[in-house]
Amino acid sequence: MKLKIMKAGLCVVSFGLAVTLFAKVGQAAISASQFSFATSQLALIPDTAGTSGWVTVLSAPLKTPASKEVYVSASLEAGLYTETVVKSKNMQKSASTASASIQVQALIDGKPMPPGAVTYAARSQTLSATLEGSISKCLSTVANADGSSSIILDQSCVQPEEIGLILSTLNAASFNFVASNVPQGSHVISLQARISSSVSSDTGSASASALVGKGTMIAQILRAAK
Repeated sequence: MKLKIMKAGLCVVSFGLAVTLFAKVGQAAISASQFSFATSQLALIPDTAGTSGWVTVLSAPLKTPASKEVYVSASLEAGLYTETVVKSKNMQKSASTASASIQVQALIDGKPMPPGAVTYAARSQTLSATLEGSISKCLSTVANADGSSSIILDQSCVQPEEIGLILSTLNAASFNFVASNVPQGSHVISLQARISSSVSSDTGSASASALVGKGTMIAQILRAAK
């Protein structure tokens, strides 16, 4: 009977040690998970052909207790719109090109974090065609001297034929940025985006634009393995 009581006591002690150890590990995990975040439910950059430079879309403060690494994960909705139209007649080739891109970079205290600027979305769309043109109402019949007839096409009456292509997409993109040996103190983490586009056409037309929709940025303090 005494032997059974001693075994029960050992089980209780072991269980108590396990609970104490688990509590300490849990506290360490909570204190180490220092992070800040910024998020938006609205379009950060409305549909535009270009921003003419970097635009700060999200920002958050972060305080480092010691010299450590700062890890930033940035996710954004990236939307692209491109339209190309070609017009051609008399078998002449027509081509139109539309390009749009969205680049993103993370900053710590105004300085870019590695790996620098990243392309979240990009598209280059080209449409070309060689068309004969619309000849409706441009044909006429003439009588020849031998009594036969011929069909004559009035080149100045021919109207260009037209082909258009429109692409509109919206995707979510994410990338990771890391800054090493960030000194102790208060810092500001910023996320910037810029939109650029270009178009070219001869007898047709082209347009391109992009937008940055909802986004979330998470900054976390870590200690990287050396």
